[in-house]
Amino acid sequence: MRTLGGRYRLERRIGVGGMSEVWRGHDRVLDRPVAVKIMAPAVAGTLGEACGVDLIRAEARSAARLAHPNVASVHDFGTSPAPDREVPYIVMELVEGRTLSEHLGGGLFDWHIAVRVCAEVAAALAAAHAKHVVHRDIKPANIMLTPAGAKVLDFGIAATVGSYDSDPDGPVMGTPAYVAPERFSGLPATPASDMYSLGVLLYHCLSGRLPWSASSHTELVDAQHHRDPEPLPHIEGLAPEVLDLCSRCLHRDPAERPTALLAALLLAEAVDARVHIPMMDPAAAMPRPSAPPPWDTNAAEAPTDVALPANADATPPARRYPDERQGRHRAA
Repeated sequence: MRTLGGRYRLERRIGVGGMSEVWRGHDRVLDRPVAVKIMAPAVAGTLGEACGVDLIRAEARSAARLAHPNVASVHDFGTSPAPDREVPYIVMELVEGRTLSEHLGGGLFDWHIAVRVCAEVAAALAAAHAKHVVHRDIKPANIMLTPAGAKVLDFGIAATVGSYDSDPDGPVMGTPAYVAPERFSGLPATPASDMYSLGVLLYHCLSGRLPWSASSHTELVDAQHHRDPEPLPHIEGLAPEVLDLCSRCLHRDPAERPTALLAALLLAEAVDARVHIPMMDPAAAMPRPSAPPPWDTNAAEAPTDVALPANADATPPARRYPDERQGRHRAA
């Protein structure tokens, strides 16, 4: 059985994507199950060793910056020697459950669940956007439903807010049906493009289909630019605010789309659910002093331990405390 880094034992492959494989593994040091993501050999051969390592490291760093209950956490990154190259890998929290794609494949579920799932995805996006990270590939296959709630997976093509694709002449990163129309016009990734994907996701969860019917990617892009989404079917009891939010997320103008924070709060309120949203860091709003306070400087320079004199007894002297009842000191 293969072991990476002398620590992570690979047990069985649990997922295969366009660029990588995910294995169920075991952390031999901490004695816990983990998920290990490895770049697919064919992709690694195409990109080259250095580029492949950089790509996986960038994904690990993007996800590691996020600490949120609806984001699969990253534990470690490393490389393992293979006969012809170094294999980069990411060690992640093992998320037990089924993907949203699998659930939707079995038919529609209650709209309350659909809205709650999208509220949790929006909360995860709010956390990412607060760290200036754009996911760029929100879709049902990248969302795992667990007993503890939804988990957003795969920050493999995540980018810094405002960054352009590395290859302007190459394909747009993401799954076409969920990619915002401005991205096909060459505009950079922004939180608003993630919100478009959330709108498609919410529409899909509520209706069981995509907002536009198209037989090709070209037809889909044309529909996004020139046609309004097909109306959602009537859903008994669904709050009109949810329908309005879905419509605003799908707006052609990125400036008209709501923020992830607003979406998370509105969707959660619609189903009386709780979500974890990022709060402003109070320290970030406070002006930093030009010099550290003297107490901080003294504390930083103080020794971490105290050595006894060479002729001192190893047993420390007894400490004495006031004895209020007898008016004298007593040994501790």
